This record gives sequence, structure tokens and C-alpha cells, in this order.
Amino acid sequence: MTPETIFPTLISALLPAGKLHSGLRFALLATVGSIVIAISSKIQIPFYPVPMTMQTFVILALSMAFGWRLATATLLLYLAEGALGLPVFAGTPAKGLGLQYMLGNTGGYLIGFVFAATICGWMAERGWDRNPLSTALAMLTGNCLIYIPGLLWLGALLGFDKPILEWGLIPFLLGDITKLVLAAAVLPLFWKFVGRTRT
Repeated sequence: MTPETIFPTLISALLPAGKLHSGLRFALLATVGSIVIAISSKIQIPFYPVPMTMQTFVILALSMAFGWRLATATLLLYLAEGALGLPVFAGTPAKGLGLQYMLGNTGGYLIGFVFAATICGWMAERGWDRNPLSTALAMLTGNCLIYIPGLLWLGALLGFDKPILEWGLIPFLLGDITKLVLAAAVLPLFWKFVGRTRT
């Protein structure tokens, strides 16, 4: 195996293209993926120190299952839906809709979603989703790519003299670690399932 080895994605193993036109399949999967991401943003789980949504888990796990091209397209579609005013983001419509919401405090995290989707999908195509350790490292990379633009945006908006890390990072770390461990267990299990169905 070399760094340039391309592995099949989980979605291609679970749902082979078959007779469905590749462009139609791509569009359908991106649409379904964007809906699943929107739903995940609305579900809050009681957690400490703040309630936890499964949105970042879904985004990163879905991206690894989809591969970088489909994952990037799915996140861009999700953002386009939000920009058009659909209530797909966490806290919408109560916290605003469309570009008004996207230019607010969470705007940087939304940009980070696309970066994370692309890189996690790329890493999965290099086999990073096949065992717990490499899956966890890929998810950690994805989380970093969400937080970096998120915190920079928050600082630019509110001022870097404010407690940006206390507002936009520290309360979410425990939840993100939990989701990282969950993904590290779930994705390799799916690959074991795929292996059994092929034997």
C-alpha cells in the first residue's frame, strides 16, 4: 500500500452504482446526505457541560463513507440550502435564516464543515476508515479543520480580546471526544460487516 492507493468508499461497497446513472446516484446521495446533516443539527442530547448535537459526528462519518468528492458536494449543497433560507442549521429559524445566520457567530464553523468533509473523505479513500486508530486520527483532523476557521471567524467578529476559546471550543471538547470514540468504533465495524457479506 502506498499513500496514493485509492480504496473504495464505504458507500460504494454498501450501495454499488448498479444500473443507476452515476450522475443521478451522486445527486441523490448528496441530497440525502444534506437532509441527514440537517436532521442531526436539530437533535440535542443532554450532556456536560453543554447539550450535544450529533451534527459533527454525522458530517465527519458521512464524509468518510462518501469519499472527498461526494462529501464536498454534500456539504456545499447543505450550505446552499441554508443560504436559500431553509431551516437546516442548528438553532434555525429561531436564530435567523439564510445569509443572516451564516454571517453570524457560527459562520466559520460552517466553512470548516466543507474543509473537514473534503479532508476526511480524502483520508477514507486512503484507507483511514478501516481501523479504530486511523479513524480516530481522521476524525480528530476533521474536528480541527472545523474549529480553526470557526474560532478565527468568532474572534474576527467579536474581538480576539474576548474569551474565544471559552465560548467556541472548550465547552464542546468532551462531546467531540465522545463522538470521535464512537466513530472510531462504528466505521471499522461497518467495514467488517461489508467483508462478511462478500465472503
